[in-house]
Amino acid sequence: MVEKYKVISNSLSMLVNRLAQSITAFVLTAFIARTLGAEALGQYLLAFSYYFIFVGIASQGLKTLFTRELAREPQKTPVYLISGTWLQLIFSFFSYGALVIVVFLLPYSSKTSTICYIMGLTIIPFALSNITEAVFQAQEKMHLIAISTVPVYIVRVIIMIWAMQLKYGIEYLGAILCFSETLILVIEWIFITRIVKIEWQIDGNFVLKTIKSARTFFAIEGISALNGRIQILILSLLGNEFLVGLFGGISQLLLPFSIIANSIVLAMFPRFSKAVEQGRDKQRQITEKVIESLLILALPLLIGLLFFGKDLLVFIYNSSFAQANLALSLSAVSLLFLPFTRSLSYVLVANGLEIINLREVVITTTLGSLGGVALVSQYQLLGAALMALLMTIIGFSQYIYFTYTRLFSLNLWRIMRRPLLICLLMLPIFILLQKISLDFMYTLIIATGVYGLCVIYLGIRAFGGFRFLWLKLLKQQ
Repeated sequence: MVEKYKVISNSLSMLVNRLAQSITAFVLTAFIARTLGAEALGQYLLAFSYYFIFVGIASQGLKTLFTRELAREPQKTPVYLISGTWLQLIFSFFSYGALVIVVFLLPYSSKTSTICYIMGLTIIPFALSNITEAVFQAQEKMHLIAISTVPVYIVRVIIMIWAMQLKYGIEYLGAILCFSETLILVIEWIFITRIVKIEWQIDGNFVLKTIKSARTFFAIEGISALNGRIQILILSLLGNEFLVGLFGGISQLLLPFSIIANSIVLAMFPRFSKAVEQGRDKQRQITEKVIESLLILALPLLIGLLFFGKDLLVFIYNSSFAQANLALSLSAVSLLFLPFTRSLSYVLVANGLEIINLREVVITTTLGSLGGVALVSQYQLLGAALMALLMTIIGFSQYIYFTYTRLFSLNLWRIMRRPLLICLLMLPIFILLQKISLDFMYTLIIATGVYGLCVIYLGIRAFGGFRFLWLKLLKQQ
């Protein structure tokens, strides 16, 4: 019972954290588009993309490695915390220097480059906070992450909106982002000093061993970060900041699902690691449940975007974003594959097969980039959407192949039946709402409400039906 409570608590904590991050990013994107326009949004998202790529190179590899190792050997937490933080600081400085050099060499305007330099400074505090968060995750105390981040995310977006209303530019938003991540780092260190006995000593052997062990993780996470933003980079070089703004608006609509998926999988990662010793059947069972849960979210969202994507773009941003409707539909198809790729990538890492993840991101990024250059140069915004979908399918194919050949096969019908049933129940509602043409806010409320009822109904059926629950309730009384 305690174990089950921990899973629920950690999943909810990570979900709240990621949802707060997603919602505030979503609100900020909408306000930038409405207040400053699509071009300014493109500049912000381009700067954020470079920050995202280089912070991924600098930090995500250590976070994944530390979470896995500390889940197995919690007694080594003080060494990982201090020596890992020092190592992370060095990597962060190198990563920021690399960002400055890359942006300087590329043909961006001076304003766009300046925004990239300012926002890039956020690499340092964010990367350092990844070490503390790895400790929280390994100890299954994810609620401390949510407590440290969620209030800051909310206050940050309020200050950013206020700054825009006072006519401050994008560069000030980058500075606010950097300061807020520094504040999160300070808060997390306050918490960590209460649960870890600090040993202020750097272990040289540990540092060298970590560099050697983390090489694969650094490569995986670095290329994965590039993989996730390569469309924006190519579009910025072969198109312009306005198209980047349109594509970024599309990406923001899909971002909430990605954050929810990552939160659930991250919360389950320690379980994946521990299930390795319990056998392949246990791993398969956990994996199928996670994928099914994500598909229950993903498939109705996909159908909803196909029906009402254009209305949603205009409602969230403005009428200039309506031209991105077809690109949104193409990008949304990736929702069918993402639950598999998110889950299977962590299952492979839990089994010590991170080299497969490295192969996947290298192959996907290489093939996707080559195809993307051709597609974006020919079709611009649609080309970027096609590129994103192509890369998702390439990654999905590899994860399925390696999971089946190295670990276990999946029962696809068991995974898909409930998500498909919810879609079948939702489809008539979507058709009816499209025909009666209500105000979009009412359409959104009705569709969300019906979806919630479908999920509740299937949940009750899964627990034995209404009669079973009623009898159980009477027995308790």
